[in-house]
Parts: sequence; C-alpha cells; structure tokens
Amino acid sequence: MSDSHLRGATAIVGVGQAGMGTAHGFTEMEILAQAAARAVADAGMTMAEIDGLCTCSASATMWGMPVAEYLGIRPTFLDSTMLGGSSFVAQLLPAMHALASGECNAVLVCYGSTQRTGAVDRAAVTKMRQVLDPQPYETPYQPMQPISAYALATARHMAQYGTTREQLAEVAVAARGWAQLNPEAFSRDPLTIDDVLSSRMICDPLTIRDCCLLTDGAGAFVLVRADRARDTPHKPAYVLGNASAIWHRQISSMPDLTVTAAQESGARAYRMAGVSKDDIDLLCLYDAFTINTILFLEDLGFCPKGEGGNFVSGGNIAPGGSLPVNTNGGGLSFGHPGMYGVFLVIEAVRQLRGEAGARQQHAEIALVHGNGATLSSQSTAILGTAAAL
Repeated sequence: MSDSHLRGATAIVGVGQAGMGTAHGFTEMEILAQAAARAVADAGMTMAEIDGLCTCSASATMWGMPVAEYLGIRPTFLDSTMLGGSSFVAQLLPAMHALASGECNAVLVCYGSTQRTGAVDRAAVTKMRQVLDPQPYETPYQPMQPISAYALATARHMAQYGTTREQLAEVAVAARGWAQLNPEAFSRDPLTIDDVLSSRMICDPLTIRDCCLLTDGAGAFVLVRADRARDTPHKPAYVLGNASAIWHRQISSMPDLTVTAAQESGARAYRMAGVSKDDIDLLCLYDAFTINTILFLEDLGFCPKGEGGNFVSGGNIAPGGSLPVNTNGGGLSFGHPGMYGVFLVIEAVRQLRGEAGARQQHAEIALVHGNGATLSSQSTAILGTAAAL
C-alpha cells in the first residue's frame, strides 16, 4: 500500500530548543524537557494534550518510558526506535500513521544530550556499545569510530572521483558562513579553506574542521493532523513525504563506499511528495563530516555521482550560492549533540515559517535528510508550506 494518502495530512506546528552549545549543570533529561515545553507552547498547546511520543537516546535502551514519566504524559502512541542520528527524521512516518489512524492526536518528537559538559566515561561507553551493538568484522581491529568509517568513505570518493581536500573544505567553510548569520550557532568565528586544510589531522584525510562539533543540546517538535494545524499560532510545515532506507550497519558491508541508501530514501520521499529535486528550495543535510554533504547531494539527485566536489566549490552551497544547504550552520558549525536529526527538522520549519532571521531564504519546500551510524541509516523528509499542498 502506498503512503501517498499521507501527503500533507499532518504538519509540524511547534518547535523548541534548549541547552544549545553548553548546558552546564543540567542533565540531558532536563534540557529535553525544556525543549519539549517550548515546542508544545510554540504549538499553542499544553503538555496534557500530547498523547504521542517519539524519542530515543544513545545512553539508554528504554528511553521512551522515562521521558514520558518525566514529562508527565501517558502516550497512546510511543516510538523509541533507535537508528542513530536519522532517528527523528525516520520517526515522522510512524507518527503520521498514528495520527491518520486516530491512535493519537498530537505527537511530540524530542531529544536531548549533554555530551559536551556531562560526566561521561568514554571508555565505558565504547565498551558498552561494543556489547550492545556488535560489529564483528570491524570491532576486532579497534577502529576509531565513527570517524574511521567516514575517513574510509572519503578516501574512496577521492580515489574514485578525484575529489580534493579543498572541495571538502568548501563544505566546512559554507557551513561556517551560514553559522555566522545564526546567533544560536556554537562556532561563528571566521573559517577559510586554508584554515580547514591546515587544521589538525584526525583520521586521514579528515581534519578536525572536517568533523562535526561536540556540543550539548536538545530539540523538539510537535506534529498534528492538517485540520488542526490550521488553527495553531504559526504557519504549519506540512509533511509532504518521508522515507527511510537501511542497507548495512558496518561500513565494511557497503557494496560501494561512495553510494548511500539516501538514493532509495530520497527517491521514495520524492515520489510520496510528488516533487522532484528541482522543486526544492533549501536542503538540511546531516553533515557529521564534510563528505556527508557531498555524498547526499549526489545521492539525492542534486548532481551526478562523483561531481559533488565540483558542485560545492566556489561557494555554491554557502550564503549567496545557488543552493542553500544547512542554513543554520549544520553539525559542522551550529551544533552536534550526538544525534543531530531533530535540529534539521527544526531549521526547515523555521525557514518555511519565515522565522530564520538574517539567514532567511524564500522557501516553500524544504528537504531534510538524516543519517545514522556509519552511513548506515538514511531518512529523507520533504516539508512544505500551505502553498506546496
């Protein structure tokens, strides 16, 4: 059965963030609750009206239950599926089904992490992940994950298509250009191509400036049926399409290190939304590393495979370029609290509402793309204003 009947049937009507950058003295649950409260208030609702919940965490396997308890809600619909950073984009579709079926009336999607300021025994976390998420073909070699995997994909793209470190640096510089227009961004100081190339090498060919930030932060959004969305305080962002695809877990199981499952999730999301890449006004792409942006631009159809490096050159995705990408500064400069997908959605909604300040674009349709683990899970969502329905 096709999901085309869900096109525009639900809308995001409230968004909220909290604890961005550093959240000294707060737990991840506390800043999650702050973001959730702001999103619910932004929707013109009370927490008592929330009867659907989507959430997950890298630090807990049963995260949905304590979140519901802490927020004081009793959801009739709960999804705590964990797919890494793409989770909160992937959770859109089950939430849409739950709303369409009448299982619930208002879904809160929320996430929080204090991975920058919280007390974390990283050795213990690594050991725990090896037990809970075994990767038998890679773990014995003790790779520095996830960066080892992304460096491998980067090196292959460079070898196969001639992509250069300068082109990778263009992605980081573009993200910083957008961040400088965003007062909420964590890193706003000037950044040049030379700065990226001369920065500390972390895992060849990726330098520290090719890698996402390590920050605290929480984000949340509220989803309701379209008929209710028309009566909320802000312009609704209608969900036109959403799809997820998973082709592997370990990067060593990728048939081609330069091709991700975004090819599938993107094609299905376009089909559900009834649009093509030519209809997209702006992109919010999960840029955990600079290679991500290049791969997703290719796999989502914005340029042919292997030409992503050329596509991002010359400031093409930076402020003033032909295609706005990661207008909040992305995971490379805005913030990256472990799993970034929820913030992609929030930025797209703000742009579609016309609430993005100095970085505002003329946008009726936005594409959001989430990525999880080591290029493992891919989730694409297409959001639009009422004019796009």
